[in-house]
Amino acid sequence: MARAFLFVLDSFGIGGAPDAAAYGDDGADTYGHIEAACAAGKADVPGLREGPLHLPNMRALGLAHAAALATGRDAPEGTPTGFYGAATETSSGKDTPSGHWEIAGLPVSFDWGYFPDTKPAFPADFTDALIREAKVPGILANCHASGVGVIEEFGEEHIRTGKPICYTSVDSVIQIAAHEEHFGLERLYELCKVARKLADPLNVGRVIARPFVGESPADFQRTPNRKDFATPPPEATLLDRLTGEGRKVFAVGKIGDIFAHRGISNLRKAPDNMAMFDAALAAMREAGDGDFVFANFVDFDTNFGHRRDVAGYAAALEAFDARLPEALAQLRDGDMLMLTADHGCDPTWKGTDHTRERVPVIGTGPGLSAGPLGIRASFADIGESVAHHLGIEPGRHGTSFRKQLSADA
Repeated sequence: MARAFLFVLDSFGIGGAPDAAAYGDDGADTYGHIEAACAAGKADVPGLREGPLHLPNMRALGLAHAAALATGRDAPEGTPTGFYGAATETSSGKDTPSGHWEIAGLPVSFDWGYFPDTKPAFPADFTDALIREAKVPGILANCHASGVGVIEEFGEEHIRTGKPICYTSVDSVIQIAAHEEHFGLERLYELCKVARKLADPLNVGRVIARPFVGESPADFQRTPNRKDFATPPPEATLLDRLTGEGRKVFAVGKIGDIFAHRGISNLRKAPDNMAMFDAALAAMREAGDGDFVFANFVDFDTNFGHRRDVAGYAAALEAFDARLPEALAQLRDGDMLMLTADHGCDPTWKGTDHTRERVPVIGTGPGLSAGPLGIRASFADIGESVAHHLGIEPGRHGTSFRKQLSADA
């Protein structure tokens, strides 16, 4: 029986979204702009990385060809060894849950609840109830902010007063930062549970706990103990369908949080991309016939996309690419490995938010044919292709491209 492995390079968009202008992102292209910056020497950081963007393994599978499909640029020379295409998001929004749910066969057709870019950003009845029910002395920030900057600005006041730092972005999210030691990690999680309950009537996608350590802006640092409290998907996803058939779903990284821990058989977390890769490889080794490994590599987004760090993003891509042969070596007859993304986060773009882009769909497996998949009309095609490959009934959304990968197709 087949196995399937899906690695999400969080925020690694490849440009070309037809509705990008509606999101203020016309021309955004995470991969293309990183590649151009590297080629121009603008991402050279001695000791970190230098020179053109070096992604030989993803390019061999068809990454550059997928980007050409997405943007309409001329395809590069050479014939990819894998299958490749570009997928268009149909969900409302450009956030993590929307992208992942659509990948798992469930496009988001409703509008999430968002907060205005004003100060205060949160409605008074929400903050009043949060302060009262969570028994905190007040909140700080209460605005749109980047995670690193808001901790640097309010971290010392937070330690002094005990008031948690609450902020949001253009995504449907409430983020709460608090010191692991002075405030307490478990207390932060309990606070976020209260916020999650209060956010439900507002249709907010996620409440995120953002713990940090340090004593001053010079050494404040977020820890790996982030935890997402997501609203559950309104319908069955690929994960639910697989576990309902008795298959195991291995969730690596923040996948469990994104799906409200529904449809998950085995959960693994790790502090960074390289540790995540180790966890994904371990899951691949343990997966049995008919099982699915779904991994998210969040550093691209959190550490480099939102921080608009082109060199850091490029270095992280190169580090991931260098380890890809380890995953390919795990493949056996009947397996399929795919790489994709959930949205863009162009580090050359204005602001600090996600960018609306198409995403790559590249992959391979023993016995699977190479070649173009074209532009897929929905991220849901990815999940439906996994379902088809693993032999379960199709869902309500998306169209499988699995048949195109058969040697006799």
